[in-house]
Amino acid sequence: MNSSTTVSAELGLRLVVPDRTTVPLLAGLEYAADDPYAIRMAFYVGNDEPVEWIFARELLTVGIVRKVGDGDVEVWPAGPDNDTMLNIALSSPFGNALFEVPLSPLADFLHRTYQVVPAGQESEFVDMDAELENLLWPS
Repeated sequence: MNSSTTVSAELGLRLVVPDRTTVPLLAGLEYAADDPYAIRMAFYVGNDEPVEWIFARELLTVGIVRKVGDGDVEVWPAGPDNDTMLNIALSSPFGNALFEVPLSPLADFLHRTYQVVPAGQESEFVDMDAELENLLWPS
C-alpha cells in the first residue's frame, strides 16, 4: 500500500472523568483505502500500549451534525454553546469513556479521507475475493 492510499493524523482530545474534569490525551487516527468504511483511533494512555477502537467513517461524519450511534459508540456535537467540540462516548465490558474531541482537526482528517475514497464509492476499494477468502479460510 502506498502513502497516497492512507490518511493519518494525531489529535489532542480530552477524557471527561466522573467529576467532569478532563484529562488531556493524544489519539492517532488512521484511514486506509483498502478498508474504506473504517477509521482506526488509537488512544495513548500513559506508557501502556495504545487502546485501539475502530469507528465507521460515516458514524464520525454524521456525528458532526447530530447524535448518532447506539451500543458501544455514540457521537454527537457538543452543543449550541460549544460548536468547536464533538463528544464521543465509548462503552465496553471494561467500562465507559466520554471524550471531547476538537471538531476542526477531526473534520480536516475526515475531509482528507473523502479525497482518497469519495462517499458512496467505498465498495470499489474493497477486494471482495480477499475478504471472502478470509471469511472462508481464516488463517
